[in-house]
Amino acid sequence: MIRKRTAVVACIILVIITALLTSYITFQVNGYMMISQGNAIHSEEYTEMKDFYRKFNQIKSVIQKEYLNEPELDTLLEGAIKGMVSSLEDPYTYYLTAEEYQEFLIDVGGTYAGVGLSVSVIDNAITVVTAFKGSPAAEAGLTSGDKIVAVNGEDMDGTMLEDAVNIMRGEPDTQVNVSILRKGEIKEITLTRAIIDIPDLEYRMLDDEVAYLWLYRFDQGSSANFVDALNDLHTQGMKGLVLDLRNNPGGLLNECVAIADMLLPQGLVLYSEDKNGKREEHRSNAENIGIPLAVLVNEYSASASEVLSGAIQDHEMGIVIGDTTFGKGLVQTVRGPFKEGDVIKLTSSQYFTPNGRDINNKGVEPDIRVLELEEAYEFVVENPNEEIPLELDAPLTRGLEEVKNLLGEGE
Repeated sequence: MIRKRTAVVACIILVIITALLTSYITFQVNGYMMISQGNAIHSEEYTEMKDFYRKFNQIKSVIQKEYLNEPELDTLLEGAIKGMVSSLEDPYTYYLTAEEYQEFLIDVGGTYAGVGLSVSVIDNAITVVTAFKGSPAAEAGLTSGDKIVAVNGEDMDGTMLEDAVNIMRGEPDTQVNVSILRKGEIKEITLTRAIIDIPDLEYRMLDDEVAYLWLYRFDQGSSANFVDALNDLHTQGMKGLVLDLRNNPGGLLNECVAIADMLLPQGLVLYSEDKNGKREEHRSNAENIGIPLAVLVNEYSASASEVLSGAIQDHEMGIVIGDTTFGKGLVQTVRGPFKEGDVIKLTSSQYFTPNGRDINNKGVEPDIRVLELEEAYEFVVENPNEEIPLELDAPLTRGLEEVKNLLGEGE
């Protein structure tokens, strides 16, 4: 009898334990839903996702059943993702498919097939920042400030930057028609695509003491090329330097910091802060070239160019000459590649100069304001393959003058 009662009690206890365990498991499952990759999401997120997918599938179903032309499912999905990203209304945040991401990597690496233009969105217009020397675009006379309003007959505005770039790229020896707006007139130009090997810098001696180094942008290897250029210029007698950052749209931050390290004393190059206030600092060591320096900037000097010119200004290591810079004080981070090889490049933080200046939408103000001469612009348009005479390049002339003055003070 006792054994029977014990068995009943044990059975009851087992039932209670099972019930408690089942309740616990049910609670956990309700709290967290597992997805195929093994990541856990909270039930509230699951509800939001379920509601989203219900609406998404309803719209997708209507399009697939009733739209005049049969749509590609991949195109619909890609468009949905790009639409979500574009709703942020941030021109520096965008989604790249696997193919577009590979093109992005090629571009950063410095070689691609196209027409040889660096472009940016300014006042909702696709604007030429630089036509690379020797490129089809440069040989056709395109220059900084030209607005691209159509490509192959398709109208373009600032929201279609990626489309314009993708169309202008293509197989070498094929043609693309570009319509530009210049001084109120539309010009139609036919360009023959070629392999573009983008230079990141060029340099020469201006006289027997002062060197000139034009840094086009901050690509992979730019800092190594910068070192090689400085070493060569030293052998040619460089005692002062004019660093030209005009039309430099930026590039890789790590390359910028490496170049800044050669020009600045020990200390901050810049710091950034994300939306949570987390601060990340980039610093230079004590070693630097230690020669008189002038830095040339204009309204197309952006991002990493502003990091460098702003840091030089804050550390009082050089004179900044030219026009107010573009005003892009935001840092972008590439997340991915995801499963399909796609990525998102998004604005993740904001940067500040060593003295804490916020230059976003403000730019770096030059120490000495010197504007480009109209005659210099006309010379470039009419003589695309020739160097601008020094007497027509007002900012460079002033930069040379300031460095010579500093050399005189040091004697």
